[in-house]
Amino acid sequence: MKFRSDPSQIRGSIAPLMTPFTADGAIDHAGLANLVNWQLASGTHGISLGGSTGEPSSQSIAERAAAIRTVAETIGDRVPFMPGTGSAKLDETLELTAAARDAGVDAALIITPYYARPTQEALYVWYKTVAEEFPDLPIVAYNVPSRTAVDIAPETINRLYRDFDNFVGVKETTKDFEHFSRVLHLCGKELLVWSGIELLCLPLLALGGVGLISATSNIAPVAHVELYNAWMAGDLARAREIHYGLHPLVDLLFVETNPAPGKWVLEQRGLIASGFVRPPLITPTDAGLVTMKKFLAAGEAYLSPVDGFTIDGHTPAGA
Repeated sequence: MKFRSDPSQIRGSIAPLMTPFTADGAIDHAGLANLVNWQLASGTHGISLGGSTGEPSSQSIAERAAAIRTVAETIGDRVPFMPGTGSAKLDETLELTAAARDAGVDAALIITPYYARPTQEALYVWYKTVAEEFPDLPIVAYNVPSRTAVDIAPETINRLYRDFDNFVGVKETTKDFEHFSRVLHLCGKELLVWSGIELLCLPLLALGGVGLISATSNIAPVAHVELYNAWMAGDLARAREIHYGLHPLVDLLFVETNPAPGKWVLEQRGLIASGFVRPPLITPTDAGLVTMKKFLAAGEAYLSPVDGFTIDGHTPAGA
């Protein structure tokens, strides 16, 4: 919780980890710790867990809490840790957020309650309840309408930001770039905004965002760190070069439902022992693998080194 008192330090490339499972479907805590250590060795600015890429809806609250503890212990305050602690149910959201707080996380990322399609007033009440329950924990909204069927309006974000000191930001996973602009225009530059859309990470930085929470950083953490660092150094040409260079890897991750393709890459490279995804997801189909391999070859130059982090002597693909 080193960064809890100053959440503005949660910036740059925040890797939203995939949750590794064993071949029989249990959470692989050793594999999860391995991914954290690889990310930190790659220079990642911060860690998240339990966003859409982490398959949270297929896990119990107890499983998610145990995974959060594993990551918190592995990080040991070296970088900020902002896990997803939201659920479609308020009691589960409060339970998991409390567990995360006790584990020493720096902020809690709370997804909008999915499936129910609450009104803007209901969303306000939802986040108000969480913010008031945890007044000493920074709260960040996770807006991902493609998965939740509800969009937090810029006006609702602004209302929460003005009403609660510990409501500090939003992860925007929407392709509506005008939405980003309206959120920042209403709330001002002090609101912390991260892009959760891979190909909008660089454009959001230009509008005043503080970083990126990109699924592609699971396989290319160094490139994402360099993109952010280049932007901060004023080297727009290099930032653009990396942005476009990552296109094939972004396309790879979404050939079939994320995170199945990314887990396949991590398994092939020896970073996790199994690419298992829990139902209702399935591992990539044969047809999907054909397309994925083409994208992998096209984006190979932007994959990050895995030396020293492979599991059980596994030889990474292409080594």
